[in-house]
Amino acid sequence: MTEPPEGGRRAVVTLPLAVAGLCLAVPFVAMLWVDSYARTAPAFIGIPFFYWYQMLWVPVSTLLTVVAYVLVRRQERARKAGERR
Repeated sequence: MTEPPEGGRRAVVTLPLAVAGLCLAVPFVAMLWVDSYARTAPAFIGIPFFYWYQMLWVPVSTLLTVVAYVLVRRQERARKAGERR
């Protein structure tokens, strides 16, 4: 069953979609790898590393999610423009 159904789309993984997936996976890996940040030093303005490292990932994750969204939307627009031709 390698052929797509009639009238259906075939899923194609392109570089922008792979980068978008990577942007979404990086925060999960960073947070699930607890041994990498389970320590108190270095402190930042008196806050132990364990806490400020996790809080740093809030804006970083937001930024990576926005990048992934833009890449997927751009890819979707290009695909739709290609279908119209």
